[in-house]
Amino acid sequence: MKNHPISKKSDTSVDDDPLPNARAPHEGMGAVLAAFVANVGIAVSKFIAFFFTGATSMLAEAVHSLADSSNQILLYLGSRKAKKLPTRDHPFGFGRAHFLYAFMVSIVLFSLGGAFAVYEGIHKIIAPEPIAHPIVAYIVLAIAMVLEGSALRTALKEAKTFKPKGQDWWEFLRRTKSVNHIVLALEDSAALIGLSFAMLGVTLSIITGNPVFDGIASLLIGLLLASVAIILFREVQSLLIGESVNAISERKMKKIAMSVDNVNQVVDLKTLYTGPSEIFIAMKITVDDDENMRTVSRAIDEIEARLRHEFPIARLIYVEPDFYKTRREQQSSDRDIHTIVYGDD
Repeated sequence: MKNHPISKKSDTSVDDDPLPNARAPHEGMGAVLAAFVANVGIAVSKFIAFFFTGATSMLAEAVHSLADSSNQILLYLGSRKAKKLPTRDHPFGFGRAHFLYAFMVSIVLFSLGGAFAVYEGIHKIIAPEPIAHPIVAYIVLAIAMVLEGSALRTALKEAKTFKPKGQDWWEFLRRTKSVNHIVLALEDSAALIGLSFAMLGVTLSIITGNPVFDGIASLLIGLLLASVAIILFREVQSLLIGESVNAISERKMKKIAMSVDNVNQVVDLKTLYTGPSEIFIAMKITVDDDENMRTVSRAIDEIEARLRHEFPIARLIYVEPDFYKTRREQQSSDRDIHTIVYGDD
């Protein structure tokens, strides 16, 4: 089914719904490195704290930090893969590697982080054990909070350069295609909440003398990580399958094409994110049947130039010209194409 043609009298007022800044860094590699260093140090200290205290919540948090460290390695590998130049087998480049490795992050976070913490929490609730040397747990948790807070601050600082002006943080995390920023913001936020759960569990276990609270804290940490993994999974799968730019930007693209001389209609338009700050544009336009090829070629070149000026993240642009057809002529053409492709029914 063809899209309804857009005439030159169509929507002339296009609201501003900004796309990613093509010149802003979307990899967040500084934040990835900061988070990796922090998580490795935190994971080691948490394992030491678990050894001395026996607190299940500390073990859950240690595995959480270990999972986060693995995730930062995946983000780094995804960023390196995405920088590869297009090849014959991958003519659109490797930008979507960002989405693939972020998808793998959600799996690691759910299995290694969430599932393990839930299992340990249930085990500790069924067979509770007292916490020894709680002061060690408090020291490690306090240091971890400072380091995780610093990592979150770095992540948000780098994301700010990529965030469109006038967009709040929640809207940015929901709409951005920069999966590295999504992962880091969610991971670091979940880490701070998880640390709060662990500290609360240790405190209640000491005050009440009932170590079940430590198991409950571990269970809550596991459910938190599983929830974050599911949110990340849902955000990334759409990009991995293939996601278009927003409708407002597509209307603006059609308006730009219609502003070029000798262009009568925009018959069809397809867009696709090929990376966090890269898009592919395919457009079919109609021109008068008395125009020569040189004129049509100039019109196509002008469309591409104007689109690239308005949308710097447009990496690939294909414009297919066609002559204007009446509805009856178009239906006849569609039948001929169907016959060629599928044969006579």
